[in-house]
Amino acid sequence: MRNFSFTLALMLAPAAFVAGRAVCFAQDSGFNLDVHANSHATAEKVGLPVYPGATIYKDKDDSSADLGLAFGDFHFSLLAVKYVTSDPAAKVLEFYRKPLSHYGEVLECLDGKPVGERAKTSSGLTCSSEQGDHVQVNGSPDSSNDHELRAGTPQRFRIVGIERAENGSTRFGLVYLELPRDDKSK
Repeated sequence: MRNFSFTLALMLAPAAFVAGRAVCFAQDSGFNLDVHANSHATAEKVGLPVYPGATIYKDKDDSSADLGLAFGDFHFSLLAVKYVTSDPAAKVLEFYRKPLSHYGEVLECLDGKPVGERAKTSSGLTCSSEQGDHVQVNGSPDSSNDHELRAGTPQRFRIVGIERAENGSTRFGLVYLELPRDDKSK
């Protein structure tokens, strides 16, 4: 069920983007469908501060995304925004440890594997993108080829992801991800 739902969310989200606005669909039958897609994500919406001196990273794709799909008990939400700074990656990661701790234990990941002895938080969050045994990113259960900090629960979590340094700068992304509840957890 989750593979279908996640795929449906990804297929419908772009269709909901009309002239830069979110579109909501609803029926009077008790079935409500809310779909939105736009590029208005911010660090504030992700629930994290902007790193001091960082600027929005502009590339050929948008620098931010706000996608959502909800119908019935199914909820999927993705907020992501990219930044760049001249500071080293280690300094950026250290800055975000405290704000992330407001959402639970902070898990550090490198190349999709835990750094240190903690492989899983008490809430069950891991370095893997695979929740249950269904969701994968780029065909792999590990979401990153880079350095990340994660905090939250397996269904609702935040990520600070550091991309490999380029030209002496550090690119990083702030992400909030809400995944549909796994049917097995009911």
